Amino acid sequence: MRIISVGHASFAAAMIALGILGLVYGDFALVWQPVPKELPLRQIFAYACAVVALAGGLGLLWTRTAALASQVLLVYLLLWLILLRLPALLTAPGVEISWLGCGETAVMVAGGWALFAYFAGQSPRFGFAAGKSGVRIARILFGLAVIPCGLAHLVYAAETAALVPAWLPWPLGWAYLTGIAYIAAGIAVLVNAYARLAAILTAAMMALITLLVWIPAVAAAPGSRFQLTALVTSSALAAAACAVAASYRGTPWRAFR
Repeated sequence: MRIISVGHASFAAAMIALGILGLVYGDFALVWQPVPKELPLRQIFAYACAVVALAGGLGLLWTRTAALASQVLLVYLLLWLILLRLPALLTAPGVEISWLGCGETAVMVAGGWALFAYFAGQSPRFGFAAGKSGVRIARILFGLAVIPCGLAHLVYAAETAALVPAWLPWPLGWAYLTGIAYIAAGIAVLVNAYARLAAILTAAMMALITLLVWIPAVAAAPGSRFQLTALVTSSALAAAACAVAASYRGTPWRAFR
C-alpha cells in the first residue's frame, strides 16, 4: 500500500463511502440524482454503480491496483458528468443549480483525473490524458468547476447562510465570502497565478465546510440519508481538491503563469 498524498487517501475513502451508501439504500447515491425512474433495470444499475465506486476506492489503496482503479474511477465519474449533469445543464442553462451540479461533479472528475495522470505516468497508451498533459487537464477542469460552485453561494446566498453554524456571526457575509473565494480560486488556477496556493486554500475551505456544517448535521440526524449523502459529497469534493492541490507539489508557491 502506498499513499501518495492526503488527497489520494481521502478520495479513496470518499469513493468507498459513496459505494457503501449505494449498497445500503439499494439506490443511486443522492449526489447522482435524479436518475430517471424509468431507467430499465434501475436498481441493478444502482448496485453496479455502488460496487464500482466501492471497488475503485479500495483499489486506490493498493499499489498493484491503484493505476487500474484510477482509470475505472475516472471513466465512471466522466460518465456521470456527461450523461447526467451536462444534459441537465443544456436543458436549463439559465438555472444556477444546473451549473452547481455540473461543477460539483466536475470537481470530482478533476480529482480523479489528477490521480489517474499520476498513476498512468507518461504511458503512450493513454496519450494526452496521462502524465503532465493529464495533470494540466485536471487543473483546468478544476478551475472551471469551482467557479459555478462559488456562483451558487452568491445566487443562493440565503440558503447558504442558513447552513452557517449558529455560533458564527454574520452568516450572510460568510456565504458571500466563500462564494467569492471559490470564484477567485478558480480564476487563479485557470490563469496559473498563485495556482498552488489557490488549490490548497480551496481544499482547506471545502474541508472546513465539511467539518463545521455537515458533520454536526449528521450528528444531529444520524439516520438522515440526505445528511449522510451531503457529508460524503462534501468530503469527496474536499478530497478531489486535495488531489488536484497535490499535483502542484514542487511548484513554487508564488509561481505566476
